[in-house]
Amino acid sequence: MTYQETLDWMFSRLPMYQQKGKSAYNGKLEPIKKFAAFLDHPENKFKSIHVAGTNGKGSSSHMLASILQEAGYHVGLYTSPHLKDYRERIKINGQPISESAVIEFISDNKWFLEENELSFFEMSVGLAFDYFANQNVDIAIIEVGLGGRLDSTNIITPEVSLITNIGLDHVDILGKTLKEIAFEKAGIIKEGVPVVISERQDELVGTFESVANSKNTTVVLAERTVITEYKTGLLGDYQKKNMKGVIATLRELREFKINEAHIKEGFLNVITNTGILGRWQILQENPKVVCDTAHNTEGLCLVLDQIKEQDYDKLHMVLGFVKDKDLEAILPLFPQKASYYLAKPNIPRGLEVEKLLEKTRGFGLTGESFDSVKNALESALQASKKDDFVFVGGSTFTVAEVV
Repeated sequence: MTYQETLDWMFSRLPMYQQKGKSAYNGKLEPIKKFAAFLDHPENKFKSIHVAGTNGKGSSSHMLASILQEAGYHVGLYTSPHLKDYRERIKINGQPISESAVIEFISDNKWFLEENELSFFEMSVGLAFDYFANQNVDIAIIEVGLGGRLDSTNIITPEVSLITNIGLDHVDILGKTLKEIAFEKAGIIKEGVPVVISERQDELVGTFESVANSKNTTVVLAERTVITEYKTGLLGDYQKKNMKGVIATLRELREFKINEAHIKEGFLNVITNTGILGRWQILQENPKVVCDTAHNTEGLCLVLDQIKEQDYDKLHMVLGFVKDKDLEAILPLFPQKASYYLAKPNIPRGLEVEKLLEKTRGFGLTGESFDSVKNALESALQASKKDDFVFVGGSTFTVAEVV
């Protein structure tokens, strides 16, 4: 198979949460454990940091990788979802896995994947772990896909775990309250492995401490970490909370030599070192166009606060959402003094634009619908003057169509 044929098989043959939503989530670790055993347990052949959370886990994972790269280590990075190319999910020192490596892995293991009906995410985790083991990485940063306790990545025993933030997202799977969701995220805490909490949420500290106590380990609250003022290539004031969690995590990484210069350069060069996309990413100036993958209440609050701090004449918002988003909670966050350009992200999970238009009008938002994200953005640009501000977001998949 060619690379594109391999991807087509991976995307269409088996369930994929990003495309299908809840129906693709199997909520069990047995399949990935069986696959890992078949692959001779690659997850035991490299050191790792495990990162979970509702918001900030992607940015934090890339920051950790960047700093460790600056310290001279051979660093694996597993994240999801991708924006443009599947290979973004699996990188070593910022370089995506090769097309040939993806083809070879799927070809060699296709019979096992078919026979055991592994999900898209399970086969991707197996591929990442096998690749990192074969490439002899010094350490890999592993981002949780969904939740934590039953996520396919949760077969590793990391050097340290990091939980960034807890918000109401994927409530149909993880629970309807913050405590229920926190319990699922806390599922990555392992026996004797310290866990860092980036953002203190008073009502959840007890949940993390209870799970940590049962695992004979400690909870490190990053808010108590004193750090100097660092600059980062990831724009947005909301990154400051993530940076504290990253520093606290690195301080628990006893066997790795990381100095102040590595930290400073790692934060500053995170985009260059890792190739991260979609975090307050400036696409152009005059008018300024920014996209961000924030897609739940907590994340959007941070991004909308950042927009308020911008200097502009008029605000234009290009938005698209997936079907399972709680628009009743999300849409009231958006400013009424803005022009809205609405579209459906080009995936099966995308929310039909007619429904989105109806919902936005119910919250006093003025806008138009378009048949694609591309056309929505083009219309926003045509309507904008050089001192205006254009934002693109609402979903990872909306951003993926413009970066």
